[in-house]
Amino acid sequence: MTQLDINWRESNFYRYYKEKAELFEDVFEQLVGYFSFKEIPHNHYLLRAGELSQYAFFVESGLLQSFSLDEKGGEHILQFAPENWIISDRASQYFNKPTDFYIKAIEPSVIVFIQPEFMEKASHLSHAFACFMENSLQRNIYIQQQRINSLLAMSAKERYLLFMDMYPSLLQRVPQWMIASYLGITPESLSRVRRELLSESRTNRGKE
Repeated sequence: MTQLDINWRESNFYRYYKEKAELFEDVFEQLVGYFSFKEIPHNHYLLRAGELSQYAFFVESGLLQSFSLDEKGGEHILQFAPENWIISDRASQYFNKPTDFYIKAIEPSVIVFIQPEFMEKASHLSHAFACFMENSLQRNIYIQQQRINSLLAMSAKERYLLFMDMYPSLLQRVPQWMIASYLGITPESLSRVRRELLSESRTNRGKE
């Protein structure tokens, strides 16, 4: 893990908050002590179970995953975070308790380590940012509810279609076993679903 000297004004990180939360340069200049850019190698852990989550991670480039391990060491993927996504364990930060999860780079990545003070001070300085954070929290709750419902009530095919909608850029970047883990199905079941969708696509094209 290597600290990087990146001009934040030219970063995806700045552009993201400028466009999404109206956090402009004059405010950003007051926050420079609360974030840093780091180069993360493939398979490097940013967070491990049992640790306190001290940062949120913005993906400047690359790809992260969040997962848990069962008693046999099986990996259960909870979330992927490609470029311009933010990933963290909010519960660990909020309740000051060790996390149950791991966050790991599955591609060489450039990650912005965001301290909690960044969010607190930005919310104090910018009403637009405070509203953005509230909307983000509600959206995350909605997404988690969707995720739980998909695992409990959706077919494998429906889960895969939802994955394609949420992570369209990852189909060629993530191994099939990881997608299957995220969907809560076996790789064999995922292969059947993909064959079925391919067959349906060919049939629909033939009808045109």
